[in-house]
Amino acid sequence: MARIAFIGLGVMGGPMAGHLKAAGHDLVVYNRTASKAEKWAEKHGGKVAESPAEAAAGAEAAISCVGTDDDLATITLGREGAFAAMAKGTLFLDHTTVSARIARQLAVEGKSHGIHVLDAPVSGGQAGAENGKLSIMCGGTTDAFAAAEPLMQNYAARMVHVGSAGAGQTTKMVNQIAIAGVLQGLSEALHFAQCAEVDLDKVFEAISGGAAQSWQMDNRWDTMAKGEFDFGFAVDWMRKDLGLALEEARANGASIPLAAMVDQYYSDIQFMGGQRQDTSSLIRRLPKR
Repeated sequence: MARIAFIGLGVMGGPMAGHLKAAGHDLVVYNRTASKAEKWAEKHGGKVAESPAEAAAGAEAAISCVGTDDDLATITLGREGAFAAMAKGTLFLDHTTVSARIARQLAVEGKSHGIHVLDAPVSGGQAGAENGKLSIMCGGTTDAFAAAEPLMQNYAARMVHVGSAGAGQTTKMVNQIAIAGVLQGLSEALHFAQCAEVDLDKVFEAISGGAAQSWQMDNRWDTMAKGEFDFGFAVDWMRKDLGLALEEARANGASIPLAAMVDQYYSDIQFMGGQRQDTSSLIRRLPKR
C-alpha cells in the first residue's frame, strides 16, 4: 500500500480520500480549513498535516482536489507547496477543474522537479465521488497515467488518458459545454410541457426511452418539475467551469455561443439567489403559469 498525501477534502476530495484509506493506503491529509481535515481524520483515520509540503514529504503520491487556479498554484508552488517537498519519481495527481494553462504549467514545473504530473478532472458529482463511480479525464505522460491508474481505480468507474498535459482539463471543458446545452434544452422542454398542461410523468415515460434521453433527464426531470434543486453541482461552480471554457475558446478560436448564452443564464440564477443550487435550477428563469 502507498503513502499518499491528499490535499483538499471538500465534497469531492473527502470521499475520494476516504476510498483510498478504506483500500488500505496510508494517508496524510491537508485542508485549508484545518477543522475539516481533523474531522475527516476522526472518521477515517490517517494523519493531518499543517501544510501541503508537510503532507507531501515522504509520500509516493500527492493528490489534490481544490478550487481554483490560484488555489492549485498555492498548494503546489507556494512557499509551503507540495512540489518542493516531493521526491523525484513521485506522482502529483490533480483532480481540480482548472484552466488547461495551469495544468500545462504544472507539468513543466513538475518535470523540473522530476515529478510525474497528471491533470485529471472528474465528472459524476458528489454522488459519484461517494459511490466510487467517477469518470476521470486525464492529461499527461503515459508514465504519469500508469502511476495514477491504480490509485484512481479506488474511486472511478472510468479513466481515460486523453493526451498530453492539459488535455484532461480541455476534455472537462467539453463535458461542461455539453451539459450546459442539455440542461437548457431540458429546461425549455419541461417548461413547454408544464405550459401545455400535459401529464409530466407520462411525458417522461414517453420520451426518456428515445433520442431525447439523457442523464440529466433521467435524474433531474422529476426534481426540476417539483422545484427541488439541492442536488449535484452548484451554479457557482458551473459558472467557474464555463468561464474556463470560454477563455480557452478565445485562445483556440472555437465558437461556443450556446455555452456563452447559458453562462449568462446562470448569472441570472445567481442574481435570484441560486448560487449554491444545482445546475438544473436553470429552469427557474422560465416564467411559471
